[in-house]
Amino acid sequence: MKHFPIFLNVEARRIVVSGGGDAALAKLRLLLKTAAKITVFADDPAPEIVAWATDHRLTVVTRRLEPGDALCATLFYAANDNTAEDARVASLARADGALVNVVDTLDDSAFITPAIVDRDPVTVAIGTEGAAPVLARAIKRDLEDRLPATLGLLARIGKAFRPMAERLAPGRRRRAFWSDYYSNAGPRAAGQGADAVEAALVGLLDQHLAGTTGEGHVDFVGAGPGDPELLTLKARAALDTADVVLHDRLVAPEILELARREALLIETGKTGFGPAMPQAEIDRLIVAHARNGAHVVRLKSGDPGIFGRLDEEITACEAAGIAYRIVPGITAASAAAAALGQSQTQRGRNSSIRLLTGHDMQGFAEHDWRALARPNEVAAIYMGKRSVQFLQGRLMMFGADPATPVTFVENASRPDQRILGTTLGGMAEALAAAAFGGPVLTFLGLAPRAARTAADSFEKEIA
Repeated sequence: MKHFPIFLNVEARRIVVSGGGDAALAKLRLLLKTAAKITVFADDPAPEIVAWATDHRLTVVTRRLEPGDALCATLFYAANDNTAEDARVASLARADGALVNVVDTLDDSAFITPAIVDRDPVTVAIGTEGAAPVLARAIKRDLEDRLPATLGLLARIGKAFRPMAERLAPGRRRRAFWSDYYSNAGPRAAGQGADAVEAALVGLLDQHLAGTTGEGHVDFVGAGPGDPELLTLKARAALDTADVVLHDRLVAPEILELARREALLIETGKTGFGPAMPQAEIDRLIVAHARNGAHVVRLKSGDPGIFGRLDEEITACEAAGIAYRIVPGITAASAAAAALGQSQTQRGRNSSIRLLTGHDMQGFAEHDWRALARPNEVAAIYMGKRSVQFLQGRLMMFGADPATPVTFVENASRPDQRILGTTLGGMAEALAAAAFGGPVLTFLGLAPRAARTAADSFEKEIA
């Protein structure tokens, strides 16, 4: 991030614009929405600029900018529609101590003006580091369609009401009140005008003051395989309102960034054979925070119901009388198969797929090896790195073909995803040579699509 976004207080402060043509007009239409004192320097200002000066909305000086003209300016815009003149006035303004923006010249600008969605006092600023202004404008249009015109009215009335709302205890109870206002009571009343909104606020506050502390609840949420774009809408909404998030170590940082900024984040570990919080302590924390009235999100990699010890945590909630819900996620097997360009089931090949774990609480996990060793069986093996030799030995002991395709997918769906295709006979050596550091999903019976296509072509040639 080269440009750090801030909201600058420009009330009664000086902003200077050099230029009187199209570039200056574009900036002034935005700057006139502020409470700044605006001065324009231009030999021949456009009629609109002259009209604004006549209406006392800004000051016009009908000459070129000279040394000292930008003194005490908070911001300065070089907008002359002339590269040489912009360079000259920018140099003068920098000497006067102003922050300078040269219109359409990113490298010479100390700041950039973002695309803005204005629902005063709600302001949304969109920046692309100057790389894609067309994209910024597209996002602006989308947000303008989504944000109701009454949003500014609700925000202004809400701001004036904040001292009254302080009668509610800070934290969760006060957040619940404001959430109710902006999501429900306020929008319903906004169509009837400001008086109706104010009356709705008073009534809503009385309801919340009369209520008792809300009961806590728990969401068991699947974070998916790692790509934040694979997070479900329901999971995103849960993170948006969470008070406490207990998350596995493998949950991607980009997903944790989506949690409400005030939420308490607690890492529980849960990497294979690595440091981890004891399950009993995780259960205790879930229950303790929920009993305190918090909305707890237990965030698990992939899908919470697949090798996630979900039942133990549900049992703890049920024993404590705490309400819960389960928000499924995309499991690693689905993301890994997509990365291979393969279907997990295929007519004429396999009508089922097995989801296996490489180890359990007793050590290496035992399975129905005879069934797994049959031709055309497909299995997705989780947590199989440490048990690769055990898996290889068991399958070959029960007659599996050493040429059976095996594929390892590390960090499925993430930017650093890696795919390694091999065979059952060479899987242990191939995995050791790859030295994968991240979580690995092992597919028995599936090869990357390109490799499978090449093998099919070779078999047709020799036939």
